[in-house]
Amino acid sequence: MTTELFETPDGCHGTTKDKSPSDPGCFVHCKSLTRDDYVDLTWTTFAEFPGVFLTLFIIERFGRKITMAVEFFFFAVFVLLANICTIRPVLTFFLFVARALISGAFQGAYVYTPEVYPTSMRAIGLGMCSSMARVGAIVTPFVAQVLLKVSAYVAISTYGVMSLIAAVASIMLPIETKGREMKDHGEDIKVKKPS
Repeated sequence: MTTELFETPDGCHGTTKDKSPSDPGCFVHCKSLTRDDYVDLTWTTFAEFPGVFLTLFIIERFGRKITMAVEFFFFAVFVLLANICTIRPVLTFFLFVARALISGAFQGAYVYTPEVYPTSMRAIGLGMCSSMARVGAIVTPFVAQVLLKVSAYVAISTYGVMSLIAAVASIMLPIETKGREMKDHGEDIKVKKPS
């Protein structure tokens, strides 16, 4: 979504100059990326590393639920800040921080899920979470590319609103697993001794 945001025709979202509509070698909607596009895309991709390290640092101090909720909330803040009409470096910074936070929240969910379920249910729990992530992966191109062509503000706000919902859902999770041992299959089954 980074390069698509820079190409929005509204004059906002980091647009610094008019681009040629397309490269003669490309097809209908294909656009050549500039050096700035590659640099900004690299920066926003690199953001996943600080996000994971941030999560590693705070998850044991504040707990899994709070970590995920805070990261989802601040992701929403920074992604909604991308709605501001601003210059390209500022937008790149907003996207960098947002991507770091969402990457960290995703890792927090992968730490939390195995700790909640006992061994016999762990694969089902992780499988369901993975399924929901795949549904999101199917839907996100429609938001990031198709809806972005209709309105950048609506596309960005969709991510922000969904992240706020995820923050509330994280807080409402019934179990905090900080400091708890993982449940084992053997703990749940009481063995009867033969008489």
